[in-house]
Amino acid sequence: MAFEPLENPFYYLANFRQVLAWLGQRYADVLDDEEHGFIRRFATLPDNAQALLVRMIMRKGALFRASRLNYPEIGCTLTAARPLLVEGWLDDQAPLTLEQVFDLLVKPELITHFSHLQLRSTLSKAQIFEILAASEWPAQPLGQWCPALGDAVYSLTVDELCDRLRLLFFGNLRQGWADFVLADLGVYRYESVPMGPESRGLTHRDDVAACIALHVCGEAMEAGEASADLHQQLLAINTDKSWLQRRREKLLFRLGYACERQQNMELALTIYRSCSFHQARARVIRVLELTGAYAQALALAEEASAAPVDPAEAQQLSRMLPRLRRHVGLPAGPRRTAAKVERLDLAVQLCDQPLSVEQRVALYLHGEQQPVHYVENTLFNALFGLLCWPAIFAPLPGAFFHPFQSGPADLLQTDFRARRGELFAACLGQLETDEYKASIRATYQAKWGLQSPFVHWGMLDEPLLELALQCIPAEHLKHCFDRLLEDIKANRTGMPDLIQFWPEERRYLMIEVKGPGDRLQDNQLRWLDFCARHQMPVQVCYVEWAGQTA
Repeated sequence: MAFEPLENPFYYLANFRQVLAWLGQRYADVLDDEEHGFIRRFATLPDNAQALLVRMIMRKGALFRASRLNYPEIGCTLTAARPLLVEGWLDDQAPLTLEQVFDLLVKPELITHFSHLQLRSTLSKAQIFEILAASEWPAQPLGQWCPALGDAVYSLTVDELCDRLRLLFFGNLRQGWADFVLADLGVYRYESVPMGPESRGLTHRDDVAACIALHVCGEAMEAGEASADLHQQLLAINTDKSWLQRRREKLLFRLGYACERQQNMELALTIYRSCSFHQARARVIRVLELTGAYAQALALAEEASAAPVDPAEAQQLSRMLPRLRRHVGLPAGPRRTAAKVERLDLAVQLCDQPLSVEQRVALYLHGEQQPVHYVENTLFNALFGLLCWPAIFAPLPGAFFHPFQSGPADLLQTDFRARRGELFAACLGQLETDEYKASIRATYQAKWGLQSPFVHWGMLDEPLLELALQCIPAEHLKHCFDRLLEDIKANRTGMPDLIQFWPEERRYLMIEVKGPGDRLQDNQLRWLDFCARHQMPVQVCYVEWAGQTA
C-alpha cells in the first residue's frame, strides 16, 4: 500500500482516500448502507471540501470555529464548508450548551459578549464560568449566543461513522490517522506482509458491534464505573473472534478487580466466576479468603494446584495454600522450593551522575575482557524475534489486516505457536547447527528498523549481537525461546537486567540487580528459577550504597 510523500500538502487527504479504497475493496460485504453512501458521496465532493472534512475528522472534538480552520492548501474555509453543509456532514446551526460556548470562546470574547454581566478582566476564566453558570441558559446556535461575533461554529456529524471506518481499517480504536503520518515520515517502518481477501480482522457486522461495545465498556471503566450493569453489558457481547473474546475476558477481569478495590466483594466474586481470563481463578480464591470463606478457598486452591493454568498461577497457589491450610486448622504443608541462585552483595559508591542502580553496577563490573551490557528484557527477545521472523510475520488469515501492525493480531493467543507449528519448528531447528547464527545476522541486516513485538533496535547493536552469538550456547537459546512461546505476554518480561560476557572463554552471566529496599518480583523469580533449573548462569546482585561523594 503506497502513500503520498509529505511534500504533497494534501498528504492527509491522499491517505484518507486510500483508506476508503481499501475498505471498499476488502470490506464491501461488512459496510452498512450509511458507510457505503459516505464513501460514494465523499468521492463526488470538490477537493477542498474533502480536505476540510478530513482535517476536522483528524482533529479532536466535534465542534470547530470556522475562523480557526486555517489551512493554506484548502483556501477559504467558508467556501470549502458549503458542500459539507449541503451533505449534512457539518451543521452550523447546532444548539450549543453554555459549557460548549465557554470552551469555544477566549476570555476577552466572553467579557465582550456577556458585557451586560459587567465581567471584570481581572477575573479568571474559571471564575467567569462560575458567574455564567449561576443562571440558566438554553442551548442555542452560536449566532444567538453571540450575534456580533461574526464567526461560525461547525458541528461534525459524521465523527461516529468515521470512527467505525477507522475501526474496520485498524481493527481497534486505539490507532488513528497519525499512524499514516508517522509511517510517511519514516518514524515507524513496518514489515510488508501479503494480505489477501481472507486477511481481515472483522468479517461481519457483529464484529463491528462487538468492537464498539468493548470500547464503550472500556471507557466506562476508565471513568471509574464498576457495576452489575456493566458486567451484564460485557456478558452480552458475543463474538466468534478469539482476539475479541480475549479482549472481553480481560475487561471482565479488570471490572472484577475494580469491584474488589471498591470492597464490593460479592460482585467481584460473581464477575471473576464468569470470566475465563487466566488470572481470574486466583482472584476468586483470594476474594473467598478475604471474605472468610476459608474452606471454599482451600478446596478451590487445591483443585487449581492439581492443574494450574500457568506457572504464574502455580506460583501464587504455592503462597496461598499454606496460609489457607492454617486458616482451617491444618498443617501448612511443604512449600515448593525454588532452585538455588547465586547471590552477589555489592557496596557501590554513590556518585553525582544521573545513573540507575543497574547502570552503576554495570560500570562497576565492566572490564575490557569481560564487558557488561544493560539489556533487561531486550536481548533474548531480540534474538528470538530475529531467528523466528518468518514465523512471526507469516501471512496467516486474521493475523495481519492493515499495513501498520508491529506484530500479528493473534500474538498473545494460546494457539499462536500451534498455528505456525511447522514454521517455528523450522526456525528453532536451526539451533541444532550453527545455521541459526547466519539467519539471525541476515535478518538483522535485512529488517533493521522495522517494527517488531520482540526486537528493540535501539538496544541491539552489532557488537552486542556478535557477543551474544559467540557466548550464549544454542541450547540455552532454545530453552528461552521455548519458554517465550509458552506464554509470550508473561515471559517476555522479568529477565535479568545485565549480561556479562567473557568472549575468549565463550561464556556469559546474567545478572539481576536489586537496589536497597528493592525485592524480586514474581515474574523475575520465575525466570531465575527457570535459568537455574536449566543450568543457565544467573546471579542476583544486591546493592548497598557505600557512601556519598563530596
